[in-house]
Parts: sequence; C-alpha cells; structure tokens
Amino acid sequence: MKRPAKTTRPKRSERNAQVLEWLGTDQHGASVLETARQLMAAEALIVEALPLAMARRIKVAQIDRQRITLSVPGAAHAARLRQVAPTILKHMRDKGWNVNEIILRVYAGMPDTETKIAQRETLPLNAQALQAFAALRENIQPGPLADALERLLRHHRQR
Repeated sequence: MKRPAKTTRPKRSERNAQVLEWLGTDQHGASVLETARQLMAAEALIVEALPLAMARRIKVAQIDRQRITLSVPGAAHAARLRQVAPTILKHMRDKGWNVNEIILRVYAGMPDTETKIAQRETLPLNAQALQAFAALRENIQPGPLADALERLLRHHRQR
C-alpha cells in the first residue's frame, strides 16, 4: 500500500505572516490590524518609561484622539500609575505621540502576565551520600554545623 506524499506544513511564523497578509487585504481587517499595531506600539513606549515589574501588568486598552486608556489589574497599580502619568505622557510626546491624558481602568479579571517560576526539582540523597554525611557528622566538633548535619540526616532518613 502506497502512502500519500507527506505535505509539509508551513512554520508558525509563516502561518502568522500569511494570516496578517490576509487580514491586511480586507478593509475592515486592515483597520483592525492597524489598531492592534497602534496599541502594541503605545504599549512598547509605556514599557520603556516604567519599571519592568510595573510595566508587565499594564495593557493599553484604547487610544481615542489625545487620550490613552490603560488597563491595570488593581487599585494599587492604578495609584502608582497616577504618580508616574506625567512621565509617561512626556515620554510619549518625546517619541512623537500626541497624547495629553491617561485614563486608568481597573480590570480585576486581567490575566497575570508575570513570569512563572518553575518549581525546583529535587533529588533525594542516595545511600552513599547519606553515609558520607554521617561520617562527616562523626568527625566534627559539636556545634551549629554538627546540628545542621544531624537535621539533614534525620530529614533524609524519614523519606
């Protein structure tokens, strides 16, 4: 039985480029695409003007004439952003954006965009390692190090 020739699928970046090209051909799609590009460009400028930890939690929601609306995850972010709003406006004006006002919207359902820290994978000590720590414990003077070795041995023997 003959198998049909395997067709190669375009890579994700190629598919994304094809989708964006297709979206740009339609008048309504081109409008949506341009709005998305504007929002992403404004967000990139805001990220430059803010501390990284704060910038990760802010999204540009809308640009309307000379006002820009930012979504923040909580009231604390909004309060801190109000303090640095003049800096953001100045930075955007320096980069050629005609923005005079920042409006803040608290959006509690905003997805968390912070980087997740992977849980550390730990391996239990093997018998040889436990014997080495036990020998070390027998050969040192009583004190904090001896106590720490005792706790380590006790902990690993309970597993």
